[in-house]
Amino acid sequence: MGTRDQLVDSARELLWERGYVGTSPKAIQQRAGAGQGSMYHHFTGKKDLALAAVRRSAEELLAAADTQLRSPGTAVERITAYLRREREVLRGCPIGRLTQDPDIVADPVLRAPVDETFAHLRARLAEVLGEGRDAGELPATLDPIALAATIVAVLQGGYVLARAANSPEPFDQAVSGVLALLTTR
Repeated sequence: MGTRDQLVDSARELLWERGYVGTSPKAIQQRAGAGQGSMYHHFTGKKDLALAAVRRSAEELLAAADTQLRSPGTAVERITAYLRREREVLRGCPIGRLTQDPDIVADPVLRAPVDETFAHLRARLAEVLGEGRDAGELPATLDPIALAATIVAVLQGGYVLARAANSPEPFDQAVSGVLALLTTR
């Protein structure tokens, strides 16, 4: 792994742990084992590096989601696989946690990949839900767009509840609850 990738990965981890304000260029450099010159050789500054880190986190999150949502099986099986996949629940969502960071939310450039990630995820879930509805697996009256938004909201809320309780149990309960909505007719 090159210095640029080490810097991006270090920034990703620190953003996930500390948020934007709590992540200093010095901390990123120390974690990456890179000097200040290396950082500024690859990035114009903290914001540029943070943007690369957020984009990489978004790409990984969407790739993991697509693995389950594009796999063989019924719509409910694929969504179940997505919701039940292994996660670091107590750390929260690496993208969702950024929405709690006022500097990320206030900056349209830093916020853009967060918005795009959630929009892509909602669209992909809506597509799978629509397939399930069209195949007769889910009720004909189902609104795929609204239910996709609900699923994303339940996941993000589940992370918050789990962190507040310092236990993955509230997250697991939220996932079980939304899955019950999919399988109850």
